[in-house]
Amino acid sequence: MTQRTDVVVIGGGQAGLAAGYHLRRLGIEHVILDAQAAPGGAWQHTWDSLRLFSPAAYSSLPGRLMPVQEGQTYPDAAHVVAYLADYEKRYELPIQHGVWVDAVHDEGTLLRVETDGGTWLARAVVSATGTWTRPFVPAAEGRRAFTGRQLHTVQYASPVEFAGQRMVVVGGGNSGAQIAADLAHAGIDLTWVTQRPPRYLADDIDGRALFDAATARRRALDEGRTDTGGVASLGDIVAVPPVRAARDAGLLAARPMFTRLTETGVEWADGTRQDADAVIWATGFRPALAHLAGLRLRGTRGHIATHGTRAADDPRLHFVGYGDWTGPASATLIGVGRTAREAAREIRDLLA
Repeated sequence: MTQRTDVVVIGGGQAGLAAGYHLRRLGIEHVILDAQAAPGGAWQHTWDSLRLFSPAAYSSLPGRLMPVQEGQTYPDAAHVVAYLADYEKRYELPIQHGVWVDAVHDEGTLLRVETDGGTWLARAVVSATGTWTRPFVPAAEGRRAFTGRQLHTVQYASPVEFAGQRMVVVGGGNSGAQIAADLAHAGIDLTWVTQRPPRYLADDIDGRALFDAATARRRALDEGRTDTGGVASLGDIVAVPPVRAARDAGLLAARPMFTRLTETGVEWADGTRQDADAVIWATGFRPALAHLAGLRLRGTRGHIATHGTRAADDPRLHFVGYGDWTGPASATLIGVGRTAREAAREIRDLLA
């Protein structure tokens, strides 16, 4: 079955919902196709102790403030899921859950979106698939030799399953620090390794300041002024309460990155070894863009060139929610609204 609409939004997490909100405000016919069976996007699959970096009011999508979570300054993932579910219902967004997009192809003046439930023809497409489904693990020497368990951030749930085990956590960003703190507070035998010494942001900085920093960087670049460095200039780790407590208690003493994995653990350049039962790779993600391969827009290193949110070589295609690549702070709840609005406006002009 083939259906038609003006715009297909691929992905129904926070970025897809923000795009749908602005398309709806502009009166543009669209559909949102989401692979998840239920609302909430990737927030449904995070580890149990995860908290936002910002208070609820500073973690909101356009048009609807996130309610305060009782007893919590920084809401948990379940609260975010409930907020996103309410958001799509409140604005009656045309979202179809449980629909997997296989590919997008050029169909002359239209784009053909092929899914496991049929085909859509659209005048424009917004890709809002995020990165959660494409975890990145570096090609570390000895990975195949290690006989213990290896998992990525996406597979971590809580310290309970690692009771009594020796753990290595790899990664000096927010995920690495939060998971390391989670394990340390549970009394797990922990070795935390990072590429460089951990860079904590000042304890009074949270997502509000990070959004301001990202916005200031964008303004400077747009005006041709010197790059302020944005969020990266402030540090790598937001000192949320659990991380701060573990750090201050001396539980987060990071070691330099090891040079290889052995059968039983890890080894550093000086020959020092540490046995481990499991290694958690908190090493980030890459944009999930396999559905766009048929458009053949990839440039060097698989990157798709963009002007703002728009694909440089195809004005019918926009990207929302992938981070600085498609807009400062666009991978955050509070930051995605601005780039979603810009994409919707450009699509309006294109359709006109």
